[in-house]
Amino acid sequence: MIFVRQEDLKVGMRLAKPIYNKKGVLLYERDSKLTTQGIDSVKNFGIIGLYILEPAEPVPPMTEEDIEFERFQQATSFAIQDELKEIHDNRKLKNLPNIAASIIKGYGRLDHRINFVQNLRSKEDEIAKHSLNAAMLCAMISHKMNIRLSDQNEAVTAALVHGVGLLDVPDEIRDKKEKTEEDEKIIFECKRRGETIIESVFLSTPAIKRIVAQSTRMLNAFNHGSDLDTKKDVIGAKILCLARIFDDMTAMNDVNEPTSEISAVRFLMEHDEFFDPDMSRALMDSINLLAPGTTVELTNGDKGLVITENTSNILEPVVLSFGDNRIIDLGQKLIYGDLGIKDVMKTMDNRNIIDREALKKAGINL
Repeated sequence: MIFVRQEDLKVGMRLAKPIYNKKGVLLYERDSKLTTQGIDSVKNFGIIGLYILEPAEPVPPMTEEDIEFERFQQATSFAIQDELKEIHDNRKLKNLPNIAASIIKGYGRLDHRINFVQNLRSKEDEIAKHSLNAAMLCAMISHKMNIRLSDQNEAVTAALVHGVGLLDVPDEIRDKKEKTEEDEKIIFECKRRGETIIESVFLSTPAIKRIVAQSTRMLNAFNHGSDLDTKKDVIGAKILCLARIFDDMTAMNDVNEPTSEISAVRFLMEHDEFFDPDMSRALMDSINLLAPGTTVELTNGDKGLVITENTSNILEPVVLSFGDNRIIDLGQKLIYGDLGIKDVMKTMDNRNIIDREALKKAGINL
């Protein structure tokens, strides 16, 4: 699999991932060949490029749930783009309650973990995709924490609109990889103006602006190493703060290398004085981090496969080492000391490398 930028796409290239239109209708299935019309669709949608299969490469496995996740992400991010523009330009809601309801219906009632795969972002869609992912994470975390449906809906809604002020950030600042102190001040002022917009749009539900403002204040304090008393902050703001930073760390774009989910979760847990450990655990209970078959790198440099999850500490599973074919229970600290998971090995499109065939050959049945 290779990533090909929009301007380099050629007729006849085989798709590694499906293409949907703005309503979520499938236009091109995986393994189908690109046509002139397909390339035009990519350009019209503002997609910066596609994942393309090598000439003899088989189609990588994806579950129906994975395919639906990507379809939902693509279609809903288009809808959020339109909605944020309407809120920003006209101070009106068009379809936001329905978008929030669809997120809660699809991802705020799950009874199992899902593969939370990041899609590549461009500067045109990064605000919408970040807002969507933050909203989905808020829905899942709040569900695992059994908070009230009204609080869940407020957190999801706040996540969807929290970035509306960023529409005012000048392109020359947004495109910078390294922001200056002055750039950060401008971005912060745009966020503050966004809060004013949110306040005017949600006059009947002031909790939305409160959640957005408090989560931004928390992130700003954390990023600048400032002390912050969060005792009076609402639970929705704390969930949104965690969702925003997790998505920022793991996001894919054509400038920065994303942090793996496992590294992002470890970061949250290492800062448990700021990020509520119960919320971090709710996040870990919502997404697949180290499912059986996941290929990992250990802290001693060896590679291995996860065999069994550790229900008491998901970061310490049982692993089959490639180096000597040993089975290592990382939860047994008296035996293995500080040996642990350094990171998860990823495919080019940011999916965990899963090798279930290797497990079968080792005589391990899932």
